[in-house]
Amino acid sequence: MADDKKKQKQGQINIELDENVAQGIYSNLAIINHSQSEFIVDFVSIMPGVPKSKVKSRIILTPQHAKRLLKALNDNIQRFEKAHGKIKEQEHPTMPLNFGPTGEA
Repeated sequence: MADDKKKQKQGQINIELDENVAQGIYSNLAIINHSQSEFIVDFVSIMPGVPKSKVKSRIILTPQHAKRLLKALNDNIQRFEKAHGKIKEQEHPTMPLNFGPTGEA
């Protein structure tokens, strides 16, 4: 029985969520760049009538983790659409979607 508990604990990860992090940060734009060894995702909040915005959060991922994140997002979007209906995309985005190597449009 002690061995079973030990095996369970070895496979578990204890993850804590800090109160400030739990509040989250709103983002309506993600800028993605990559190098040979990492993917960089910058999250930005763009407000109407405000010509300048700052990156609110930056996440740096290995290529392997970026691919796992892509799969997890795709799985979650499929489940969301099954429960709530198709997510409609804007025909003409109000912001540029193609960015150069420096993240500039």
